[in-house]
Amino acid sequence: MAAQEAGGQASAGAMGLEELLALPATVNVTTAGRALGIGRDKAYELVRKGKFPVRTLPLGGTVRVPTAELWKILGVERRGGRGENVNDGSDV
Repeated sequence: MAAQEAGGQASAGAMGLEELLALPATVNVTTAGRALGIGRDKAYELVRKGKFPVRTLPLGGTVRVPTAELWKILGVERRGGRGENVNDGSDV
């Protein structure tokens, strides 16, 4: 199971490293919460209170979360095929 490959026991529904690295540039709040190991309701509650652990992007009636910021807070570093760093756009 991918979540266990990332190291240690993962809670049900938690993402593994491979799944985290495969995420698109932005994700919805539910997916971001899952990456952080929190449920949908708690994730939206934190967004409403302005206390979500990473920056959120309100876009009309939806909220997106930058994947690069999720990676950063989780200590995940995306690497290229030969071990070099891949620019994920987080410094733009």
